Amino acid sequence: MTLLGSRPVALGAALALVAACAAPAAAHAHRPAQAAAAGAVYFISPTGDDAAAGTKSSPWASIERAQEAVGPGDTVYLRGGTYAYDDALRDCSSQTDRVEVVALAVDGTDDHPITYAAYQDETPVLDFSGVLDDCRIKGISITADWLVIEGLEVTGVRQNNSLNNESWGIWISGSHNLVDEVDTHHHMGPGLFISAGGGNTVRDTDSHDNYDPFSKSGAGQNADGFGMHTAADGLAQTVFEGCRAWSNSDDGWDLINAASPVLIDRSWAWLSGYLPDGSHEPAPAGNGNGFKAGGYGGEWEEPSAVHTVQRSVAFGNRNAGFYANHHTVANVFVNNTAFDNRQDYNMLGVAPDGTDIGIGQLRNNVSYSAGGNRWLDGTDSASNTWDLGIALTDADFLSVSATGWDAPRKPDGSLPALTHLRPSADGALIDAGVDVGLPYTGAAPDLGAFESEG
Repeated sequence: MTLLGSRPVALGAALALVAACAAPAAAHAHRPAQAAAAGAVYFISPTGDDAAAGTKSSPWASIERAQEAVGPGDTVYLRGGTYAYDDALRDCSSQTDRVEVVALAVDGTDDHPITYAAYQDETPVLDFSGVLDDCRIKGISITADWLVIEGLEVTGVRQNNSLNNESWGIWISGSHNLVDEVDTHHHMGPGLFISAGGGNTVRDTDSHDNYDPFSKSGAGQNADGFGMHTAADGLAQTVFEGCRAWSNSDDGWDLINAASPVLIDRSWAWLSGYLPDGSHEPAPAGNGNGFKAGGYGGEWEEPSAVHTVQRSVAFGNRNAGFYANHHTVANVFVNNTAFDNRQDYNMLGVAPDGTDIGIGQLRNNVSYSAGGNRWLDGTDSASNTWDLGIALTDADFLSVSATGWDAPRKPDGSLPALTHLRPSADGALIDAGVDVGLPYTGAAPDLGAFESEG
């Protein structure tokens, strides 16, 4: 699914494609993979035995053992409890080597993916804090295509020296994988990082409290909630939907060097750039952006991808809520809400000659912050609160609370129902937007990430 391709397009054409490519995802039941398994079913458990049969009553102990048996259409259920790891799959060849602890390398197919899922409502916790290998560590490495990873909690990947920038909770270099209802947290690096591949979807997933204290580029510089750095052009679009990133020392989302399109939909980012200890102290080298949507390190690159961020919320971030990060083409930002960031929207881009410019396509966005916005000159900006001259107050929202955003998800894994930053019935945001192809009630779309129910 490609939203806007890899070349600049006119705003009209861009927004016309939003409806087709960014419609709300179909409702999904909790643990959908358990409705009907297409192939064999296996079980693993923290108290299992790899010499066992791999059944519910006689489970294996490791995902590594399951890798020896699975094929397209098979399902591996992880029983609840803690899977405590203390060693990578191989030794470090140097202090700057990269090693995996759990490696998912067996491909599924388009119509028969391989599923690794929590069993029913149990919570399997993959704890990598005991892995002390002296190099860069990938907690879960997904090099395969067509996998479903569902309902897992992943935590504790360490940095064990100061010669590298980061380790990773979940590393993806395969294509067409679905990561669903995963909680990845307290890693010394990004909670989830896509290094290669296309057509991956990350849905209803949380990444939080990640901090890289030993990064050679500075403490806090590399621990994003979600990273997407695929340098290949022309890959299928990657989608993040219904995700949350909070208390990450660098950015909530970082799309630097992502040369294929990314869609971020209905997602929230807050408290980026701070130490994840509740102190609200800035991370020494953390960037602190909610959604860093692209860029190539300040350099001009061609071709480039148009990324889209829509119906999303950024608040309380150390720097920008929504940031173009020197991108080379106009990304699309529609129906987003920025609140109480240092800057709400920073559309800093780069021209072919290397000069700084404002670049972006913005519609129906809300900015409510003393920090204001930067680099809007030169952008295609209309029907946003700043274009309409709307002087917002707290009364325009049902709530402006900064707490409770990390509340438990609904039983189906979707975001919790909060009143925070939703438009009040008689406020200035109601019916003030323009049709960009997203669903709305009333005479016209509301401004911001949340549409009132009418």
